[in-house]
Amino acid sequence: MLIYDEPIDQAKPDAMPAPVSASAGFSVLDLAQLLWQRKIAIASAALICACVAVAIGKSLSPKYTASAQLYVDPRELQLVDRELTPRAQDISGLAMVVESQARLITSNNVLLQVIRDTSLDTDPEFGGTGAKGIFASLLGLFGIEFRPTAEQQKLVQMGALEALNRHINVKKTDRTFIVDIDVWSYDPAKAAMLANAISKAYLAESKQSQATAARRATSDLSGRLKELQERLRNAENTLAVYKAQNNFVGTQDTLISDQQLSASNQRLAAARALTLDAQAKYDQIEASRRAATDAGAIPEALQSPTIANLRAQFAEAKKRQAELQSELGPRHPALRQMDKQVEDLRRTVNEEVERYAQSARNDLTRARDYEASLNKALETQKRQSVQMSQASVRLRELERDVEASRDVYQSFLKRSRETEEQESLNTSSARVIGDATVPQRRTFPPAMSLIAMIGFVFGALAAAAWMIAIDRLTPGAGPLQTKTPFAPGKRTVAAAPKQPPATPARAQPVVSAIEKPLIAQLQESDVMRTLGGILATGSTADVTRLGWPTLRAGLPLMTFPDTMREIRATLDKRTAAKTTPVMAAIGAAAGDDRSIVVVNIALSAARDGAKVLMIDADHKAHALTDKVSHLGKREPSRLGWLSIGSKATRAIETVNGISILPAIQSADARVRDVKAGDAIRNAIEQARAAGGYDLIILDGPAMPWSAADRNLIGIADGLVAVLAVHLDINDSMEDIIAALDGAERKLVGVILNELNPAVVSRHRDQQYA
Repeated sequence: MLIYDEPIDQAKPDAMPAPVSASAGFSVLDLAQLLWQRKIAIASAALICACVAVAIGKSLSPKYTASAQLYVDPRELQLVDRELTPRAQDISGLAMVVESQARLITSNNVLLQVIRDTSLDTDPEFGGTGAKGIFASLLGLFGIEFRPTAEQQKLVQMGALEALNRHINVKKTDRTFIVDIDVWSYDPAKAAMLANAISKAYLAESKQSQATAARRATSDLSGRLKELQERLRNAENTLAVYKAQNNFVGTQDTLISDQQLSASNQRLAAARALTLDAQAKYDQIEASRRAATDAGAIPEALQSPTIANLRAQFAEAKKRQAELQSELGPRHPALRQMDKQVEDLRRTVNEEVERYAQSARNDLTRARDYEASLNKALETQKRQSVQMSQASVRLRELERDVEASRDVYQSFLKRSRETEEQESLNTSSARVIGDATVPQRRTFPPAMSLIAMIGFVFGALAAAAWMIAIDRLTPGAGPLQTKTPFAPGKRTVAAAPKQPPATPARAQPVVSAIEKPLIAQLQESDVMRTLGGILATGSTADVTRLGWPTLRAGLPLMTFPDTMREIRATLDKRTAAKTTPVMAAIGAAAGDDRSIVVVNIALSAARDGAKVLMIDADHKAHALTDKVSHLGKREPSRLGWLSIGSKATRAIETVNGISILPAIQSADARVRDVKAGDAIRNAIEQARAAGGYDLIILDGPAMPWSAADRNLIGIADGLVAVLAVHLDINDSMEDIIAALDGAERKLVGVILNELNPAVVSRHRDQQYA
């Protein structure tokens, strides 16, 4: 029986195998008694197996393993300031270095060096040819030797390399820098020799790789030195030529033009001071002369001995004139002579002061001329300085180019010398901390006592199992308990106990296993509800506005659409190629539940991009037809002819990518069944021929089925059973399977309708948002 009221994807209690009862099998006590009765045979078989195991162990060639220990410290010796490769400082980096070195031990370079050092290519254990054959020895007596070609020698070395790889096991001790090299061989001395040779070859390869890296770095750096030197020389020549062209002459710190400009500024300032001094002196002399004061009272006149002498004579003459005026009359010749002498002295003093004024005027003119010449020279130097500043931009660029080229060249030169010295330095700190010694005990096969014990145990177990099997399979030992395993997704029938042969008239029909269909759940959380229906407004219909619960859009947690995709995939597999699949939705319950589920099935397919034709095949209840019958405008299908019977029942297009074909309604039930069935078959044939639809869904037919309804079920490629959870879904499913009467193999899915049943009223003249 198919059980549908249990949780989905869970094991069913009745599907589990029933426990074996004590009466159907045997107890532990019976098992112990059986083994005790056969103890001699079991012991004999165990002893025989132990002897066979010892004999096999004696026949195996013993293997000996020798171990050498290496200390691989990733922190290499700091012999120079700068190394070729940076050292890892964190723990993970150090561990990776050690693991890399451990892999280097088994590299081809190391192992080939071991093969060359130990001549393993001639060792028979490692694929070598060994000693010469008799024919080769005879030819050697006559001086004829066959030497293998280079290609043959290479093949022999590769064979020895592959064999040596199988004999080596390199392992690193956790949280240490210790690496163990284990080598096994049939000869203990050879195993120790190979382990030591591998550690020695690894150290030599490590040193050689460092020297090779340093040599390659030195060669690369030296190859660049000539180019860098030539670049530096060209940059310096360009700088020198540019300096000569633009007159950049001077010391390292300052240019001559800058020094000249500074000196001119200083001389101009001094000249301006001299001009101001001469101007002040001249202005003072002119002011004294215009004021008609004593002309000899100016500082320059007071400092002149000539004016001082004349002033003394003038003072003496004035004194004598005053005396004569008091003694003689105004017309006395002596007094007139004295007056003339005083005037002569005054004129002489004024002439001397005039010479001083002329000298001050000349000094002022000379100072002004000197200042003007210095100012002109300074302007010229300023213009030159501006030109030099503009030219210095390019000069600094050339200087930076020279400095950069010089720095790079010096860096490469220094690094080249350092790497050249590192070729002869061994900075690796790896060393052998434990040489391999000749092993005294073999590692394979194990001790004979252990082999004998293993053989004894396995022989006893095999003999005991054999005795139990023989005892249970012997006739009269009791029926064997068979178990029917539960296979998920399969409907199985448990094997019944053996019964006496029945008469042919009462023979039971053979029940074959059928594949259990997929189960989908349509829950309240998957849908949204709207109020009322759609008025006949002339717009395109929308199945989400029929007043029925419909799938929510864009909700990623819903499992119903995913299960429907699997059901449609199963339906596609059962449909012929290039044929539109037909799915019929059937149900045992009356009402709108089946039609609501069919609308959601079509909506889920349409949202996946499929073009769906939904046909109302329930001509008795025709719930879907009643929902869309109030639409004022019936739109024909894309082809314009897909219809049932008449133009009044043409397919109704919706905005959801779903076309709805209403049911034919007639008063005569028998005529209606035949007419509706023929019309639906014709519509399906037309849709398949046109190829305009990806899926055809039949809403119905409703149970009980007539002959015409069974024909529709026969046309469908797959059936989907709709079960309402508010009813007994097991009884409903049994009724459906019984009514299908052999067509249950077409079941591709079962949909559990968990929506709350609600009374839906029809609204003809209202429209709800």
